[in-house]
Formats: sequence, structure tokens, C-alpha cells
Amino acid sequence: MNLDLEKILPHNYPMILIDNVEEVNIEEDYVIAGVTIREDNLFYDKELDGVPYLVGIEFMAQTIACYSHFKTKSEKPKIGFLLGTRSYKCSVKKFEKGKKYLIRAQKIYCDNELVSFECLIYNDNEECAKATVNAYQPQNAEAFLNSGA
Repeated sequence: MNLDLEKILPHNYPMILIDNVEEVNIEEDYVIAGVTIREDNLFYDKELDGVPYLVGIEFMAQTIACYSHFKTKSEKPKIGFLLGTRSYKCSVKKFEKGKKYLIRAQKIYCDNELVSFECLIYNDNEECAKATVNAYQPQNAEAFLNSGA
């Protein structure tokens, strides 16, 4: 899908780390995004010749934000908060330059403003990373931010 991610994600470049949305299936509660690792990625490390493996959590969070956009059919990006992750497991030390990774976020639990996703990152159909990611998206995030909470 050729989408303007600045209209979907509550970030601006260069903080938008994913490249595109590959697939959206709201009926089955998942979205797949893609990223090809390049030197212009904000977290690219020349010494590592790639992006550190921990950035995978942000790849997952941005993929979840894409899901939220399509689920709520919002016209402007909605702010959400990453509450944490359980069992982030990554089999690679870096996301390698030149490789394309697919990030799949599947909603597994939702209770109003709290939501959990099972997230996976793949390269060439091989699982590289996996986590359960918990997020909070208040109805009025701006008021929440301004409350000092």
C-alpha cells in the first residue's frame, strides 16, 4: 500500500521508522508493515552496519499505531502510549542493512483504551523477533498529556 505515514502515525520523519503498510485485515485484527534497513534510518549504527535489535520494539509500536488508524478510521494520527512489552525475544543482534523486514501486529486483547498485541518481525519468512506489546490510547490524549499525569 502506498500511504503517507505522516497522516497515519503520530510522528514526523525521521522518527517514522517503518516504510509502508503491506496488509491490513481489521476483521482478523492484524496489520503487517515493512521496513528496509538503510543508512538514513534514525537509529542506523555505522559500526554495527545495521539497526540495533532493541529498535524492533519501536517497529512493533509503529505497526500497532497503523492498526489503530485503520481500526478507528481516524482522519489525523492518534497518540498512544507504549506501556511495555513482555518477553521481547530477538534472534538477531541487529537488523541488517539492505534487508527487508515485515512486522506483524495481531490484536489479542482489548479493554476500552488498553490493548495488547502479539507482534512478530520476519525476514524472508524467518522469525527474527517476537513480543507481546501493551499500549494505552486514551480518548483524549492531548488532555491526558496536559494534565501532568
